[in-house]
Amino acid sequence: MIIKCWGSRGSIPVSGRQYVTYGGDTTCIQITAGSGETVIIDAGTGIRRLGNFLLEQKINRYYMLLTHCHWDHIMGIPFFRPLLYSRNTLIVQDRKFDRFSTKDVFNQVMSSPFFPVGLDDLNADIRFDAALNTRFHIGSLEIDTIPTSHSQGSLGYKFTENGKTFVFLTDNELEYAHPQSRGFDGYKQFSQDADILFHDAEYTRDEYRHRNGWGHSSVPQTLELALKAGAGQLGLIHLNQDRSDQDMDKIVRNGNLFFTSQNSSTFCYGVPSDFEITL
Repeated sequence: MIIKCWGSRGSIPVSGRQYVTYGGDTTCIQITAGSGETVIIDAGTGIRRLGNFLLEQKINRYYMLLTHCHWDHIMGIPFFRPLLYSRNTLIVQDRKFDRFSTKDVFNQVMSSPFFPVGLDDLNADIRFDAALNTRFHIGSLEIDTIPTSHSQGSLGYKFTENGKTFVFLTDNELEYAHPQSRGFDGYKQFSQDADILFHDAEYTRDEYRHRNGWGHSSVPQTLELALKAGAGQLGLIHLNQDRSDQDMDKIVRNGNLFFTSQNSSTFCYGVPSDFEITL
């Protein structure tokens, strides 16, 4: 599988010279299966650039999975240009977010007075598939899910192909048990021996003291999870909107010093926009 990040910023998109390295777009991940399918995780503002790329590459069939439907994870869907063309097909995971279905969420985002074009005005073939839940396959990808310690209905994902595993756990608070939390041990088990783990690293330890219960993890807890799960690589995601490139580089350096001190081979990095890796 090929994993590409089009946006890893949390809460709100940002711009400025201090955000050049890691980028300012909110969450959007593209996974290309060995069998050729395109899977999109979340529709943050990064999906705008992804859509342009898919059109350039003449890729016209996509699967979309959502972690949850907070604004930073769905605000890009009205600007996903492939939806303007009838030759394209989008197959969306259909599930409930509180009382709303996925289609309800998209209709709300693309409704008056918030947006001038409605979901029904789009030309692409948009399908909502309830089978894309719990455990399922998309092409050669085997996909497992786990509720995350965040808002009701939020999910994390594990992608397995040819014995390689990528785990994606954004918006997951390891130090606070939200109602659907599976606890630290549950996320450790889900991430066990992952080749690549992308995990929420919104706060420093000092910041987290004032934000307990907000639905996001501190960097030290994320490092601890990766260590105990034996992850090969740890990608820090859901980057704080105020976190500069310089600050992020310091966090990464300290993270790798932590793994070295623990005699761990885990490698840590902040996930920038346009990051790409093949498993």
